[in-house]
This record gives sequence, structure tokens and C-alpha cells, in this order.
Amino acid sequence: MRLRAAIAALMLSALPAWAELTIPVHYLRQIVPQPPTLSNLDPRPERLGIDGASLALADNQTTGQFLGQTYRLEITEVPEGGDFADAMRAALAATPFVILDAPADTLLSVADLPEASEALLFNASAPDRKLRSQECRPNLFHTGPSLDMRTDALMQFLLSRRWTGLALIHGTHAEDLAFADALTGSASKFGLKIGATKEWAFDADMRRNATQEMPLFTQDLGRHDVLLLADEIGDFARYIPYNTWEPRPVAGSEGLRPVAWDRVVEQWGAAQLQSRFEDLANRPMRPLDYAAWAAFRAIGEAVSRTGTDDPAALRAYMLSDAFELAGFKGRPLTFRTWNGQLRQPIPLVHAHAQAALAPLDGFLHPRTELDTLGLDAPESGCTRFQ
Repeated sequence: MRLRAAIAALMLSALPAWAELTIPVHYLRQIVPQPPTLSNLDPRPERLGIDGASLALADNQTTGQFLGQTYRLEITEVPEGGDFADAMRAALAATPFVILDAPADTLLSVADLPEASEALLFNASAPDRKLRSQECRPNLFHTGPSLDMRTDALMQFLLSRRWTGLALIHGTHAEDLAFADALTGSASKFGLKIGATKEWAFDADMRRNATQEMPLFTQDLGRHDVLLLADEIGDFARYIPYNTWEPRPVAGSEGLRPVAWDRVVEQWGAAQLQSRFEDLANRPMRPLDYAAWAAFRAIGEAVSRTGTDDPAALRAYMLSDAFELAGFKGRPLTFRTWNGQLRQPIPLVHAHAQAALAPLDGFLHPRTELDTLGLDAPESGCTRFQ
């Protein structure tokens, strides 16, 4: 801790002195019922996302103490059926900076509140394409990757390996169908073909029957190089590897997974971030934790560089070429000016290691290779963000 403080002081010694500021940030979470799954091996942590914001609070305080800036974190959890809009109004009465963990439609409803028009809101959890396209909002930034960013990363990897023949199994929940749709769109974008597609609509106990049932279920998928799995709630996909009719790798929701963050990301200082998070939370950092951390850190970085807590000035700075966020992913993170999405590399991981980091070599873009992941400006359909 002393070494980090000394380094921060040295880095900031060249900055001009700013007026003392207190920057309150509110983390607002909607409790959403989780559908039942076949396994309970990976329970959802109670403070998922909140722990990421708490780590960013400590990071911002380390920098802020040398600039006269004090950060605060308030947390509100709205129960199932509770009035999220009322909770949002209460949060906005205290601060214009709100990190949101809620479904897409809920985000849109509160982003459109009159009280939120001049606020800076950060979507940490909803991966929906519409939030970055036709339903974008000028006050809503996105620090979690979209589904398209994740599936584009996976297709880059498969294309680089020349694994071009794909099959797909998807679940029946809305999250599964959205991920399957993104996989299909990304496959088309990169010239790959998804052949046979099957729906998993069973509730059999695969913990006992996977060895008998899965080979039969996958027998008619035809020839393919990779089997894609769309099981975002974590129901059936864990039982498919090594139980398929054809001996093929699996990817998507199981096997090789495109994620915002995982405990196996270790390069570029990530191991240090992981260690600090585990000291705070007594568990590994998850994607939602990373997105919440990035949102709070983006606020802190903008405030420390501009010396202001004015939301309009901070928004302009975060969308400028001057803004960069050190995100422990090998290159600086920046916001897309057309829809507020945080550009970021996407790790491709399996249970014990990172296999690759997208964008991969050879996938070029006139602006930045990071814009090969997700909706680029011409295809975003976002006309309200600027």
C-alpha cells in the first residue's frame, strides 16, 4: 500500500493543484430473481459488482488524497418488485454519478427521468445491443462489454484457427437466446457458418445422466469443428464437454469463453488487481465486478485529470482523445464517441488459463483494432448519444 501511494504521488506531482472536491458515487442494483439451474457449484456472490466498486473507491482515494479529492460510495439494492425509479430519484438527489446494475428496460426507464438528464450514468451489467444502438441514451455509458463484443472476440479466435464449421446448442431463457443471436450475427460478420442448431429444453438431472444423454443429444449435429453453447444462466453447458458424440472442442458459455474478466487473466499487472480484489472480497473478481470497478475508476480518472466534478465537463473529457483508463488488459481503455461503450480487449479463457486476447493480430481497423469488437459507428444506429 505504501509503495502504491508513493508511486501515485510521484505520478501526480506534475499536475496542478485542484480545489478540494467530494465526489459521491451511488451504486444502484435491481435484485432480479435467478432461474433455477441443474448445479449450484457457482453461486452468485451477494456483493457481486458492489465489491468491484468498493475496490475502485479505494483506488480513487489513493490518488485523490494528493489532489484534495474525496470519494464516497453509497449502495442501494432495490428488492424484486420494488420501485427502482424512486430509488434512482433518491440517488440523483445526492449525486449525478450513478453506477447501474439492472436489466436493459429498467436502465432506459431511469435514464429518461427528467432528474437524470444532466447525470452521468454507467451501465455495468446489461449487455444488450439495443442500449448501444437504436435505444442509446446520451447520459448512459457502458463499462461492461456488449454481447456482440464477446461473440466477435470468439469468432476472431475461431477464424484464426480456421475452425469454420460450427454447430450450436442454446437454452430457452432470454439470456441464452440473446447470446445465441449474437453468436449467429458474429459468425456471419466474420464469414463463418453455423450449421445445425438445437435447443436445450430439458430438466433432466445431467449430474447423473450426462454420460448417457449428451452423446445421443449431440449425435445429429452433423460435421463441425467447434460446438457453440449458449447457456448464459449456467444450466446445462457444464455437462457437455467430453460427452459429445463427436470429439470436438466447445466454446461460448462453456469451454473457451469470451469474458470481460476472469481470475486467469494475469498479464499487464492484472495479477496485482486480482490480488487486491481477493484481499477485499475473499473471492476472485468476476466480469460484473470488473465493469463496476471500471465505471468508478473512469469517474476518478476524469476528475483527477480535469479538477472538476461537473458532469458535463467530465462527459466531454471522457469522450475526448485525452481520456485513457488503465484497465490491466494490455492497452488503454477509451469510450466510443458514438454510443458510450468502453472499448476493451476481451480475454478468451478456459477454466485454468487465458488462451488468447481479442482483438487478435490480423484483424485491422482504420481507427483502432478494438473497434473490430462490437458495433462500429456505421452499424450502431445510435443517433442520440452525441
